[in-house]
Amino acid sequence: MSSENLKKKRNLVIEQIDKNLSEMNDIYGETNRVKKVAENTRVILDDLDEEFCKKTGLNPEDVALMFFAVGLQIARQYLLTKFPKRLSDKEAAKEVKGENEEHSNRKHRYYNPSLDEIITNPVPFDANIGSNGNLKGGGKLGHRATTLGHDPVLGLIFGTANIATSTLTTSSFLSFHIYTENKRDYFKSKASTYKVLEATMNKILYQGMEGKKIIFWSLWKEIEHLQSDMYTKNSLPIPFISAMNPKLASKLAERGLDMANILTVSKQIEYAIFINTIIAMLHSLFYDGNTEMEEKLHEVKTRKIIAYSDMIASASNLGVVAFTKNLNLLDIGGITVAILDFIKYKEFQKKVKEEFIFGSYKNMVMGDKYNMIEIK
Repeated sequence: MSSENLKKKRNLVIEQIDKNLSEMNDIYGETNRVKKVAENTRVILDDLDEEFCKKTGLNPEDVALMFFAVGLQIARQYLLTKFPKRLSDKEAAKEVKGENEEHSNRKHRYYNPSLDEIITNPVPFDANIGSNGNLKGGGKLGHRATTLGHDPVLGLIFGTANIATSTLTTSSFLSFHIYTENKRDYFKSKASTYKVLEATMNKILYQGMEGKKIIFWSLWKEIEHLQSDMYTKNSLPIPFISAMNPKLASKLAERGLDMANILTVSKQIEYAIFINTIIAMLHSLFYDGNTEMEEKLHEVKTRKIIAYSDMIASASNLGVVAFTKNLNLLDIGGITVAILDFIKYKEFQKKVKEEFIFGSYKNMVMGDKYNMIEIK
């Protein structure tokens, strides 16, 4: 082998040794780095926790938006969704129907009252004279629990059919013809519930425009009557309950679970959620991040604003109710939303926090360039 070849071979060996030494040095350095991360785990995790709190803390703009949300919720509580004053039956009827008085004057034709009779007469399922016990068991709600025409949902079917056929259908699905004597409505005789519904369908399908007018006015009077009864002192039963158990519907009403209160609480929930949605949309305009994690951190702040504003508004409402002793001001729906939003916020915050801390720690162990905290 020539001296030149030996020299080349020696250079190759030296290069390989240098490469191996460099790799060993890198491994040693990486080992020391990982060791240093491991030795400082507690400090690093504490620092990451502090960093998370800083990144999800509320700045002045966030605080301003939070109190704007509080203001909206408080305005909603007292201007839009407080429990309405309960009226007497006469007061409620006058408020809904105006000065249009109704007079019982049924010229009875089985299942086939005239359009004029339907318009000018009160609804037949308010009759109770001659019921012979068929309306008993209504308790506090009386005949509103034992007639299907007063069910807020089933009434749209059975109440409309009763008006269109001058009949009354009980919660037991028994039907009766209603007639007028001495300007008062009476139970005349038993009717067929099947024929009540059949006659109603026939008016729609086979009696031309006159039949359709009868059904239209019958449905209109049913809706008007439900509106009239809704915010009276006894209100209306919860849908479907009276058809299964009138006594239960009445007992629930005695405990405040009637249709008026359910509608009010539902309205409180819907309006509270709507305001929170608006606040979330407004806060999204403040987002200026680029990464998925930055987006999640911003969402934590959004949920914090909503949860805190809900809790402040609810605490304020409870204070006002306690001071005034006026339960009509109680924001049951808003308080429910506040509790649920706070629970959801805490769950989401915990999830993002774990992802932020352990994700960052993993990046440090793996040697990611974008470590968020320097190892000291």
